[in-house]
Amino acid sequence: MGREISVIAGPSSVDLATKVASCLDADLLSVDFRIFKDGETKINMSKPFGKNCVLIQSTYPPTDRHLLQALMMLKKCSDSSADIVAVVPYMAYSRQDRQFLEGEVVSMAIVARLFECVGTRRLITVDIHSPASLSYFSIDARNLSATGLLAKYAITNLKTSRPVVVSPDKGGAKRAMEFARILKADMFTLSKRRDMQTTEVFVEKQKLNFDIAGRDVIIIDDMISTGESIVKASEFLIEANPNNIYAMCTHAVMIEDAPKKIEAAGVKEIISTNSIPSATAKVDLSSVISREVASIIEQAAI
Repeated sequence: MGREISVIAGPSSVDLATKVASCLDADLLSVDFRIFKDGETKINMSKPFGKNCVLIQSTYPPTDRHLLQALMMLKKCSDSSADIVAVVPYMAYSRQDRQFLEGEVVSMAIVARLFECVGTRRLITVDIHSPASLSYFSIDARNLSATGLLAKYAITNLKTSRPVVVSPDKGGAKRAMEFARILKADMFTLSKRRDMQTTEVFVEKQKLNFDIAGRDVIIIDDMISTGESIVKASEFLIEANPNNIYAMCTHAVMIEDAPKKIEAAGVKEIISTNSIPSATAKVDLSSVISREVASIIEQAAI
């Protein structure tokens, strides 16, 4: 089956695409591209595709550039009559899945429509910020979880002492519960509030469920962008005298000086997956992505 699959390495996800192609024993096709001085992208995909075209392209910053590149490459695959699976490990605009303030555009609805317009038949993403975002797709759109991989990394590499798992907000409680279950660790959720006008984050003062003094703490979230949620959570937790504080996430967007701010707040280490390439990307997603791609293609062949 592998040689019937062409894995397209989008410019934003070359390393991950290479690993997925290896897992699938598939052809890996690189993309020739050029960024002009005005910011426009020129894409050249002259090599022939296999029957199944698997494009891997995360849409982290520069978000609009990576998104448009993905759409351009998918359209080229569609024009060649290939069956398309779009793998977008980090899905941009998933935080804009509904109107929060009067007059706002529901950006995720537009993004979903764009993927469909260029001929995408199936789509895979990982730990999308709002699962409700998938409701805007009329195609087969699947959301994978990286929680198991992150937990395995924590068990193998962090060597924590009596770990405590913390979700920085109630929205991530289910993820933290699963993470804690795998680690056989205690877990609790913080109460976070965000000002919708200023986007400033506040962690509500609360009594912890148990004493965390001298214990290692792992803050788990789907993504770290500006780092404000992790900073506020760490500042609150550090008052209880824990041992080490770690921050783990699927998507390390890390805007501007986010890593420095997180470190200054008392976090010992930040660990993320390679949905976004960075120094923190220590957990490889290729195994879960390749299994899902293989399953999709096998089902389509029946």
